[in-house]
Amino acid sequence: MINMDIQEVLSHLPHRYPFLLIDRVLAFEPWKSLSALKNVTINEHFFTGHFPGQPVMPGVLILEALAQAAGIILLKSDPSLTFEKNLFLLAAVDNARFKRIVIPGDQLLLNIELVRNRQEIYKFYCEAIVDGEVACSANIMNVRRPRK
Repeated sequence: MINMDIQEVLSHLPHRYPFLLIDRVLAFEPWKSLSALKNVTINEHFFTGHFPGQPVMPGVLILEALAQAAGIILLKSDPSLTFEKNLFLLAAVDNARFKRIVIPGDQLLLNIELVRNRQEIYKFYCEAIVDGEVACSANIMNVRRPRK
């Protein structure tokens, strides 16, 4: 178990505002699993247009938050896999299901499980949970590429 604050999250991900979608890591098991938090606030840039008067977090950004959390598993599990030398790119999203809308004030609990690791390809089962309800679930695949 490990708890990573935002400063440590920033040391493991290349993403920055407005695209960093992880606020804290609550639990981590190398090469196995990770649980992270995303606090959803009305100040998020995307709420201006999605949707005026009834803000809803776009599903694609929920998937991006899950993919970022999956990237932390890889970068934290092997210290030689720094983001300065490697890019972990979203390669596939399968079986994505959206079961609950996510609105300002919600807290997304991002649960990631590494299912398979073959060469440079990593497969994960991911869930985004709000108040004990699954908001989104998906199988995500990340691929590692050297950074140029």
